[in-house]
Amino acid sequence: MDARRASEPTPMKNPTTVERTSEREVVVTRLFDGPARLVFEAWTKPELFKQWWVPKSLGMSLLSCELDARTGGRYRLVYGHEGSTMEFHGKYIEVTPHSRLVWTNDESENGAVTTVTFEEKDGKTLLVLHERHPSKEAVDEAIGFGEGLRETFEQLDELLVTLGASVGRS
Repeated sequence: MDARRASEPTPMKNPTTVERTSEREVVVTRLFDGPARLVFEAWTKPELFKQWWVPKSLGMSLLSCELDARTGGRYRLVYGHEGSTMEFHGKYIEVTPHSRLVWTNDESENGAVTTVTFEEKDGKTLLVLHERHPSKEAVDEAIGFGEGLRETFEQLDELLVTLGASVGRS
């Protein structure tokens, strides 16, 4: 047994898995300790989304967050980092409350179509994020995004604990 283990942080009990499933596709999965309703709301309500979406380690901030999370609605995210800004935007293709979101990433010609599903079982939610890119090169450029979701999803875990405590058992 390794004596260092006692002083190391406990590994997350719900790991985030990032897998490149084809030349053009990446799938990210994570189990969350919370009902699909809360996980879905964290993805679709700007006041909640802003609390967890940007990995803290990047030193970026989400300056503006507009989410019109309905089929045909649009989103716009503006990030700030070291005096510069960058924008991501697109359209929601499908919004099925508490179970599915599909949107376009329209900020460049290499934008993916992102599908997120929320499957609840026994009060926990299996989230599967699937990105389909227009080319192998676009996936190569974006693969770091999937890796960054590990930290982002840990932040979502923290928010879900707060949300669960604030709404009680329902």
